[in-house]
Amino acid sequence: MGGLTMALQLLLSLSLIVFIHEMGHYLAARAFGIRVNKFYLFFDAWGFKLFSFKRGDTEFGIGWLPLGGYCQIAGMIDETQDEKGLASEPQPWEYRSKPAWQRLIVLFGGIFLNFITGILILSALLFGRGFLSNEEVSRYGIDPSIVAQEIGFQRGDRILYVDGRRVVRFQDTQGPNVLFGSEVTVLRGGEIVTITVPRNTHQRVTDAGMPLFSADNFPVIVDRVQEGSIAEQIGILPNDRVLKINNDTIHSFAMLQNLLRIHRNSEIEVSVVRDSKVVLLPATLDEAGRLGFYRVAFPFEGTRYTALTALKFGTRDGVGLLIANARGLGQVASGQVRATESIQGPIGMARFFGANWDWLRFWHLTGVISLILAFMNFLPIPALDGGHIVFTMWEIITRKKPSDRFLMITQQIGMVLLLTLMLFVFGNDLFRIFR
Repeated sequence: MGGLTMALQLLLSLSLIVFIHEMGHYLAARAFGIRVNKFYLFFDAWGFKLFSFKRGDTEFGIGWLPLGGYCQIAGMIDETQDEKGLASEPQPWEYRSKPAWQRLIVLFGGIFLNFITGILILSALLFGRGFLSNEEVSRYGIDPSIVAQEIGFQRGDRILYVDGRRVVRFQDTQGPNVLFGSEVTVLRGGEIVTITVPRNTHQRVTDAGMPLFSADNFPVIVDRVQEGSIAEQIGILPNDRVLKINNDTIHSFAMLQNLLRIHRNSEIEVSVVRDSKVVLLPATLDEAGRLGFYRVAFPFEGTRYTALTALKFGTRDGVGLLIANARGLGQVASGQVRATESIQGPIGMARFFGANWDWLRFWHLTGVISLILAFMNFLPIPALDGGHIVFTMWEIITRKKPSDRFLMITQQIGMVLLLTLMLFVFGNDLFRIFR
């Protein structure tokens, strides 16, 4: 049942995104008087379809093969046309008869609408929610992970800028703008220090399974103790501040948890500060490696997104995602990252949605996938919008239009490349499942 829920969420998400993409082409084409023969969600392969109706010159419908959809623009060389259909003289209502700048806008229509949709979804999801400001975190400084320490960060560093831009949200210190290589400026003991984050940090953080930084860099103070816990047995009290585990000074709750895990099934000495005095409490940890108390919550108030800041940061997040995809693709192309580890197919994408239907997660992933689809279609590959854009730009620059024969051949080459890529991603997904 969980697998079916994942598949249905992915199908609904992709259907919405593909519909929006093709609608972008449709609206741009109609704005310039170009006839659209067919507009289909899913493919009506071999003439089979679930539903259709005709309005004006356009046949709208739903096909039976759920692998996307298409908008058949009259006179445009793409996967929906054959050479025979282009043998006649160009008609005024055909794509091929229009000026290059109009054809370019039609090509960008789907990409543009996917980009705008992704940005609006991400922005809408932020509105009214809270975020942790970097200014609040700077009161205590960061708690760096092992990876961050190896790069050169130290506990208590106060992050000021990333690549010269002031950091407003603490979460942006964990984003692709940092993890794919950056210059981070921090305040350390009254001195300004610039640290270079390597381009492979994203992979190192993924392998380590922990964020680059934590905002949890302040004293661990006991709020309440669980009944029957080791903490209750050894005499830990509310308002105690945990000072040390054995000889290791505790700087954060994450550090405390890590030390307790290391010393599980062992005898330890817990040092706490109580009424300005240090109290030593011997304890024997069990397999769980937990003392059993609740800490005082983060001393952060948080900041809420207004409509304006939601749009601002939604746009920034969306653009950051596109930059991360471009950098990630560059690392795959250069051999720094294996394609089998970084490229996800439909099965891998479905697993992101989860076995339970969560609308917030659904819309967030839909926004992300919409942006990724915009990015993928912009790639200069024949059969994708980006390939058509390259040839149209070449025509505008050289004032020489590529022949229909040339465009048809490149279209066929592009389709072979795309089918090969589809086989690879499907096979890679299956390999991950059964590995």
